[in-house]
Amino acid sequence: MKKNLKKALIFLSVYYAYMLEYRSELILWVLSGSLPIIMMGVWVQAAEGGIFGLEPVDFARYFFAVFLARQISVVWVIYEFEKEVVEGKLSPKLLQPIDPVWHDVAYHAAERLARIPFILLLSMLFFVLYPQAFWLPSIANLLLFILAGIMAFALRFIMQYTFAMFAFWTERATALENLWFLFFLFLSGLIAPLDVFPEDVRNIVMLTPFPYIIDFPARILVGLPVDLTRGFLSILGWFLIFLGANRVLWRLGLKKYSGMGA
Repeated sequence: MKKNLKKALIFLSVYYAYMLEYRSELILWVLSGSLPIIMMGVWVQAAEGGIFGLEPVDFARYFFAVFLARQISVVWVIYEFEKEVVEGKLSPKLLQPIDPVWHDVAYHAAERLARIPFILLLSMLFFVLYPQAFWLPSIANLLLFILAGIMAFALRFIMQYTFAMFAFWTERATALENLWFLFFLFLSGLIAPLDVFPEDVRNIVMLTPFPYIIDFPARILVGLPVDLTRGFLSILGWFLIFLGANRVLWRLGLKKYSGMGA
């Protein structure tokens, strides 16, 4: 256990130092996740002239929580993995006595840590510009949000990493991710709260993994009604499904892999 912990800390320190070398790029990554703030303005205006079950301030708080959830769950592993397979850069990692996925996990975890100062600055700016939306979540909701956010990141990561396995058979595995992202964009709560969906549509959407990545943790933080048991079990269930598919595709893909660019 101590040996594994030491390896994890080394991985994190290395990738954290790497991320600090690209602070300006990191700022752009954080700002690129500001779509929820833009959508907040749209829905706040709509709520002032319509009936959606949420007040304008509720929309503001919801989309701020969505912004935070999005910052935690953003993943890009498929782009790195596809490049490594196509260029043959995966080969050196296969020689190491550790699954290559842990490089990507550490990379993403370190990037989350490096994002924190910029997220805090943007959060303060948000409440300065929209002070009526300020609120303090309860300790319980905050802790549950952190747990849900970490689990949502794990689900989003394994989903994208599973699609990345198709890089063993095609040079454009990212095309699958781009198609999947369209569903994620509209069904996760990133564009609109699930409360504004017709009930029949919402019930169908809740059977997919998308709302548990963004909408679920956001609702917890804001304090909106949410089924905690169903949410956490759904994340766990979908994670195990994609993990199983990932391991099968990994084994089949390694038999196909020939170090094309090596």
